[in-house]
Formats: sequence, structure tokens, C-alpha cells
Amino acid sequence: MLEQITQLFMNYGIWGLFGMAFLDSFISPVPPFFMQIAMSLLDPGSALRFATVAFTASILGAPIGFMLGRWLGKPLLQKLLPAKWTALATEQFAKNGDAAVLIGAFTPIPFKVFTVLSGVFNYSLTKLMLFAIVGRGLKFFLIGTLFHFYGKHAKVLLDEYLEVTILGIGVLVAIAWFIWNKRRKRYL
Repeated sequence: MLEQITQLFMNYGIWGLFGMAFLDSFISPVPPFFMQIAMSLLDPGSALRFATVAFTASILGAPIGFMLGRWLGKPLLQKLLPAKWTALATEQFAKNGDAAVLIGAFTPIPFKVFTVLSGVFNYSLTKLMLFAIVGRGLKFFLIGTLFHFYGKHAKVLLDEYLEVTILGIGVLVAIAWFIWNKRRKRYL
């Protein structure tokens, strides 16, 4: 099914990539990452353009996921969970939301999870957008840059080193966030 959805979007070329990345921010079951790779394999010279399109669409869709979470998620959550659980989850997202959104924007976890939860738990839309720009930028432009410089051989590099690279960058981002957060608290 996921392949069929990707193929449907592929029929529309760069606009299909835009649509898939936009919808990934709040509803789509298929990450645009795979379509970006497929398109970059077909035309490595346009890989940075594909990265720009996917990045832009993903960022434009993020506030929609946030608003869906704000309007629909919280009432649904309150019906399904006891009030103390919802309060605890809200508190935890307030404490660790920065790291969750930043790492979530970069990893293969569907981005909509983080945009919608940000709205549900009243996370700052400004912070969501800032961390989405950093995380999504790293993700899409890493792929675009690999294809730009290595052409079709980038696919081999991704197949061999993608998990290790994502894990390594995720750890570096988490460490940077931890240091930044500690320093920020020291000056408050």
C-alpha cells in the first residue's frame, strides 16, 4: 500500500513530492524521505532542489498538525485518559518537548506524531517551527547533498550507513540540546 501511495505521488513529480512532504506533517502515512531518494536517484543533479521542496512543504504543513492536535487531540485525549495521566503527559512534554521535537524532526519516526502532540500538549508553536526547521533541514539536505556530490552512488551509502548516520546525528543533537538546556537554565 505504501508503495502504491508513493507511486501515485511520483506521477506528479516535484509537485507530488511537495504534496507528500506537506501531508507528512499532519496526516500522510508515507514519509517523503523515500520519494526524495527515488527522485534523487532518477535525477541526482536536482537532488538539492528536491531537498528544498520537501523541506519547505514539511515546514508549511507543521502548523496544520499543531492546530489539529490543539483542536481535536486534546478533547479526544481527555475522553480516553484519566485527567491525572493527561496532566502528567503534558508536564513531561513541557520538560522534554524540545528534544522530542528536534530528534523527531530528523529521525524516520513520522513527523506528524510530533506536530500533533505539540498541539495536544500546548507546546510552543514557535519552538516547534524552530526545531522543525533544524531537524527537517538536516534530514532533507543531508540526502540532497549526498546525491548532489555522489550521484547514484549515494543510494549505496544510504543503504549501508543510514541507520548509523541517523543514530549518530541523533545522539549529537541530543547532546547539543542537553548542553544548551543546561547553560540556559544556569543563566535564568
